[in-house]
Amino acid sequence: MPQLALYTFGVLKTPLADTSPRTREFYDIGGTVYQQIARHPGYLAHAEPAGDDRGKLFGADWGAWGEFAVPAWYDKGRTPETTALAATLSLWTGLRPAFDALYTGLHRTALNRRYDWFERTGHPNHVLWWVSDDAAPTWEDGVSALEYLRDGDPAPHAFTFHRPFTPEGAPAGKGVRRGDAVLTR
Repeated sequence: MPQLALYTFGVLKTPLADTSPRTREFYDIGGTVYQQIARHPGYLAHAEPAGDDRGKLFGADWGAWGEFAVPAWYDKGRTPETTALAATLSLWTGLRPAFDALYTGLHRTALNRRYDWFERTGHPNHVLWWVSDDAAPTWEDGVSALEYLRDGDPAPHAFTFHRPFTPEGAPAGKGVRRGDAVLTR
């Protein structure tokens, strides 16, 4: 059965290494959000660096998730002191579980504060696509899909919750919204 890949990307207002209260708030809520999402029905896995690479992005060993990559429009630093981004890559059983995990609970609370922490770039901040159950999406897959979405309309290989596609590649109707039970996969 196909699995849903989700890549998210945002440019932070301050580098990850910043010790200001704003950055600490983001970190404090972020750890709890990850724990809550990992327990959500439909969650399968997310990219994590191996062993001693925890806390690193560029140059970390991400295993089957591939080398860490970012969209071409990211123009901030790539060192531990200058990196100013947040990115996730995860796998889900379907659209509804992923949507519910992101748009309810503590993650919803964090989304309501996103402009406290993130720049308004005018670029898409998430992209979805289906993968076979024996394939692992890579960071590069996520970046390619997000960049495609920035320049083109949603397609089976790069779509959003509001303009989704089925695993077979057909448009999936009006999309996933709160209170909607249209897409249960």
